[in-house]
Parts: sequence; structure tokens; C-alpha cells
Amino acid sequence: MLFVNGCVSIPEQITPVSPFQLDRYVGKWYEIARLDHRFERGLTQISAEYSLREDGSLKVLNRGYSMENQEWHEAEGTGYFVDSPNQAYLKISFFGPFYGSYIVFDLDTVNYQYALISGPDKSYFWLLARTPSIDAELQATLIKKAAALGFDVSKIIYANKNVVGQE
Repeated sequence: MLFVNGCVSIPEQITPVSPFQLDRYVGKWYEIARLDHRFERGLTQISAEYSLREDGSLKVLNRGYSMENQEWHEAEGTGYFVDSPNQAYLKISFFGPFYGSYIVFDLDTVNYQYALISGPDKSYFWLLARTPSIDAELQATLIKKAAALGFDVSKIIYANKNVVGQE
């Protein structure tokens, strides 16, 4: 149980967005940038679709394309708020009883068009947007925010390498 609980922690200097409106957050998000993890390794065109389940939990459908295998991969998970539905701090499971933190720590609170996400530690990071690409200046600003909070942005994988300013 200590292992499971440890996976839903909040890293130092990371504060979940509050107030948070799940009904505005649900829908499709595109991965703009991430830190590498085995469950996404080799995938492109990654998206996440969030929807409400009848029991009040959150359905998470992650999808990405494997160029190597020439096929789409999907993973379905379930999310629950850890503290309050007003706070963007959830625990999500794709594998039975094992949960990981999903913390929205920066969000376009006006239009819900971009979000910065952390996991239980700073080796997990995602920049998501409602569109497959975002303005290069906004992207740079958001990556700088992540760097200032201690994420190793030198290891970030960019989903759209054609964004101006990216190699």
C-alpha cells in the first residue's frame, strides 16, 4: 500500500490548479511535449480523451501511433479526484489497483486550451493542448515555467518537431 500511495504524491513546488472545472476540462487534448516514459516510447500523434463516467469517475482514453508497427495503440484508464473536485489533483489507473498522480499545475483558466501536467514526481511531465500544435512563443513560455519548477526540460520530446524554434 505504501507503493500505491507514493504514486499519488505531489512533487515539491507543484501546486494543483484551483479552482478547477472538470466539465470544462473533459474532451480531447493533444500532446505537445513530454518527458519520455516506456508506455509512450515510440508513439507519435498522442492524444488523450477525457469523459465522465456514470459513477462520477473520469474515463481516460490515451491513443498514439506506432510508426514501427504501423498501428494505433490505446490505453483506457479511470481517474478519481484525490482531495476535492475543485482541485486539479487526480489519481489515474491504467493497470488495476495501481494509481499514479495526474496533477494539472498550469492551465489556461479562461478557455482551457493548454495544460501542464505532472505525475507523482518530476520525471513525469506533459504539455497538452486542445489543438495538435500551439504558438511557438506560448510553447516556449510554458516550457520555461516547467524548467523553473525543476523539470528537466533538456529531455523533453516535442510532438511536433516542425514548431518554429524547435530542432
